[in-house]
Amino acid sequence: MNQNHKFHIISDKTKTSQYIKKNILKKISKHKLPKSNCIMVIGGDGFMLNSLKKYYKFKKPFYGINAGSYGFLMNKYSKEKTHKNLHLAKPIRINPLKMIVKNKFNQTKKSIAINEVSVLRQSRQASSVCIFNGKNKIIKKLVSDGVLVTTPAGSTAYNLSVHGPILNLESKKIVISPISPFRPRRWKGKIMSEKSKIKIENLNIKKRPISAVADNYEVRNAKIIIIEIDKHYILRFKFIQNGKNFDPPTKVLKEAHSFVFSIKKVPNRCSKQLMALSFQILIFSPKSQFSRISRSPEFLENHI
Repeated sequence: MNQNHKFHIISDKTKTSQYIKKNILKKISKHKLPKSNCIMVIGGDGFMLNSLKKYYKFKKPFYGINAGSYGFLMNKYSKEKTHKNLHLAKPIRINPLKMIVKNKFNQTKKSIAINEVSVLRQSRQASSVCIFNGKNKIIKKLVSDGVLVTTPAGSTAYNLSVHGPILNLESKKIVISPISPFRPRRWKGKIMSEKSKIKIENLNIKKRPISAVADNYEVRNAKIIIIEIDKHYILRFKFIQNGKNFDPPTKVLKEAHSFVFSIKKVPNRCSKQLMALSFQILIFSPKSQFSRISRSPEFLENHI
């Protein structure tokens, strides 16, 4: 990172964020937004997402410092290495998703999504949708609780909770992941090129209403949802490339590792069955094909 960077510093209101901000202001000068050339965000991933939506139109890079739980979009804070970390930070560009929704009243709503677009059932009835990529049909009929279309930045968020694959931040891919699929039960989703234009069509608007949510912006009673990468907006992050939290999959493996040690302490018959579990994580790298990590807890214990 250029030594001449002028930071506009924002933070959430937690004690940890305020403590970090207080220490940083002792070493770095704060500038007003118009005079700055980089926005420093102190908080968790949620606060970073809110800040991105609020400030992305200023077309300035974001440097995040983690004061939350995981901080997949953030850098680790070090009181002693503040200037060194800023110097080591390298830029990564991410394009958000653009969502266009036509509801049952034929009204059109638009929004961008940095993490994912969630198509969710709106009632007790499961959703029934058809999914296209351009004119090509990906799946004729998906009956489920919903479906996610996710960016690489969001692949470690809601997408990971529904067992979707993790994408490298520079993979130039998006992922479609079903939420609790009923039919076809074995469909696990699909990784698509960032050039894809995804269309999701509700097959039963009256009986099975659905809503479309772009991060935190919701459109109810959706009829047709079009999702694609928005090339007009570029979100620029700065990450410490030799830092431990540069690669999101590393954090997920460590989370699995901590789970292994927690189940070792279970004093009942289930402990052996739990220890027999394997952890499967799909990682897409721009320099290689799919690599499947399917390892036992013993492997994780010896290699993390």
